[in-house]
Amino acid sequence: MNCELPDVQAGFRKGRGTRDQIANIHWIMEKAREFQKNIYFCFIDYAKAFDCVDHNKLWKILKEMGIPDHLTCLLRNLYAGQEATVRTGHETTDWFQIEKGVCQGCILSPCLFNLYAEYIMRNAGLEEAQAGIKIAGRNINNLRYADDTTLMAKSEEELKSLLLNVKEENEKVGLKLNIQKTKIMASGPITSWEIDGETVETVADFIFWGSKITADGDCSHELKRCLLL
Repeated sequence: MNCELPDVQAGFRKGRGTRDQIANIHWIMEKAREFQKNIYFCFIDYAKAFDCVDHNKLWKILKEMGIPDHLTCLLRNLYAGQEATVRTGHETTDWFQIEKGVCQGCILSPCLFNLYAEYIMRNAGLEEAQAGIKIAGRNINNLRYADDTTLMAKSEEELKSLLLNVKEENEKVGLKLNIQKTKIMASGPITSWEIDGETVETVADFIFWGSKITADGDCSHELKRCLLL
């Protein structure tokens, strides 16, 4: 399964972690400052991402991504026949089939979600998109840690196009962006964004997997914080 995932996905992968993505984003911002280029970020938040994975769509995605049929069959058997009931006050509802969500606590769940998310990103055209930041001959337009997704571009128009493409592909497989918690950060001029009638907040700084990053790329505050630890 690992071979299907790109370098930009660091979630739940051996030898990878949030520190890699923190280092990557600081390096990207440093290069943008060095070459005096504007950089635009969108920090995407999903509404209950792991709980919204559609089982039937998941099996189709695994097949399309080349996962062997016998492995998919084992997973389908693992998920088959799952039922739940909800207690409300002193009563419980009728039992119903669970058709969405990866199993909580299962070691396979993060891998399954990563493949689900990778399918979305491929269909959104992020791998082929010219939008992004070009560094050392490589185009980078996203960094991920499981469902935590950061989009980046060199202009507001590019970033908005990336976000709308990702949003559209997410909705096709049952995932939804939490617009209220999704944030925009830019080192250049930016206008107010509205998506589905909701305003996307523009921020001057953002806590990126535990590390504070700022729109101007200044990391002196982070260095001071680390020295005080």
